[in-house]
Amino acid sequence: MYSKKSLAALLLAAVFWMTATLPASAAVSVSSPSVILIESSTGQVIYELNSTERRSLASVTKIMTLLLTFEALDAGKVKLTDDVLTSEHASSMGGSQVFLAQGEIQSLETMIKCIVIASGNDASVAVAEHVAGSEQTFVEMMNERALELGMVDTHFEDCCGLTDSENHYSCARDIAIMSRELTVNHPEIFNYTKIWMEDITHVTPQGTSNFTLSSTNKLLKQYQYTTGLKTGFTSKAKYCISATASKDGIDLIAVVMGASDSKARSGDVQTLMTYGFGICNMYIDENTDTLQPLTVKGGVKERVSLKYEGEFRYLDTQGGNLSAVEKIMELPEAAQAPAVEGSEAGKVRYYLDGIEIGSVPVLYAETVEKAGFTDYMKKVFGFFLL
Repeated sequence: MYSKKSLAALLLAAVFWMTATLPASAAVSVSSPSVILIESSTGQVIYELNSTERRSLASVTKIMTLLLTFEALDAGKVKLTDDVLTSEHASSMGGSQVFLAQGEIQSLETMIKCIVIASGNDASVAVAEHVAGSEQTFVEMMNERALELGMVDTHFEDCCGLTDSENHYSCARDIAIMSRELTVNHPEIFNYTKIWMEDITHVTPQGTSNFTLSSTNKLLKQYQYTTGLKTGFTSKAKYCISATASKDGIDLIAVVMGASDSKARSGDVQTLMTYGFGICNMYIDENTDTLQPLTVKGGVKERVSLKYEGEFRYLDTQGGNLSAVEKIMELPEAAQAPAVEGSEAGKVRYYLDGIEIGSVPVLYAETVEKAGFTDYMKKVFGFFLL
């Protein structure tokens, strides 16, 4: 059986699959074999090409490693100030690394910087071991989380992407899903992804030395709206990236896989982002207005307060007149007790050119119990005492 959290994630994945994408346009010409562009807050797909094709993803793997780390932070299982010990296994990682020595201790926050900025494989393994006890257990958690998120074309064999195994793969759509999960629910990741260079200090029995972390994401210098996220390269995966950018209140995620070189990778990201920012307009209703209480029949109170479940967002890519959006409230004349806090009382629906573009539930903001005999007697006595 799936949990409510898992079902919600699977529904989100279904939205990715079902969202109608725009036809290929002269404005979108990429050289990479597999790409996708989505708007972050809604998850709406704007453009895709071979986006479900399974491919090696190299260090883009670390997005899931970071997601699980930030989820552990939120759950209170770890803290940014934790001392993270570098094991022999972690220090033995090849490829991209920050040269952590066996027995070296760094704070979890410093390790996160090593992963995000310099794509340190050694730091990734050290963090995985700190969060889960072993890399193997952590990888099991990665695969479980991928299933929960509906990432049906993904399987992990390690936490850093160094493995060339045929069983270590993902696709552009799945990478977009986990990138969105990380950036929307843990926006503090941008405190690290925007760093171009930063020094850390190695303290080992051999002495103390400084090491400069230099970002692998050259888009930070090449494209002014860049905010992150994670690059990757191996000879098998070629040049990959999950890139994030923000402009005029629009947040985009562009995933590029299998680019021939770093120049082609950066060029495709900028092409996708320019296209997306050029056609995207966002309608936002924060729903902060106060709702009038609703009459309650048969309750201990005569009225119950209401609240919106949340804000409403609608992404337009067709040049619609968003100032013409209509908001229509749908509520019953009265609620029947009991009215339970958090349950749905009605909906507010949004229309553009007579077509519904979305809705937001209206919830009971408090619980009003069903009145019993004693409650009715109190009302009767209160009436005569007036």
